Amino acid sequence: QVEVVESGGGSVQPGESLRLSCGASGKIYTIETMGWFRQTAGTERELVATMNRNAGTNYSASVRGRFTISRDIEKNTATLHMNSLKSEDTGVYYCNVDVWVIEHRDVKRLMYWGQGTQVTVSS
Repeated sequence: QVEVVESGGGSVQPGESLRLSCGASGKIYTIETMGWFRQTAGTERELVATMNRNAGTNYSASVRGRFTISRDIEKNTATLHMNSLKSEDTGVYYCNVDVWVIEHRDVKRLMYWGQGTQVTVSS
């Protein structure tokens, strides 16, 4: 089993910045991809940003140029730097981990989610 924990959410005014952190722990062999998804009231969970272990990134068009994702491969952590925040960025942000998990003497590729952290952008 793998535990995923995110933190760093809070309330800010439009134009301000926040930094979210995510860490994964457990019987991890290696993590392929870590990233962030978000959900606002009345919407489905949507992509924010991801990064694979080769540093390849994928950003939602709505955050590209404002948000930046980074990873520490050895520490199994990821950081999302959110700049120029807008009211439409408000929502619950979830860390997602695509990971090879050690089971007995084998490994399996599984996906885990954090519990979410609230980001509120309002004046």
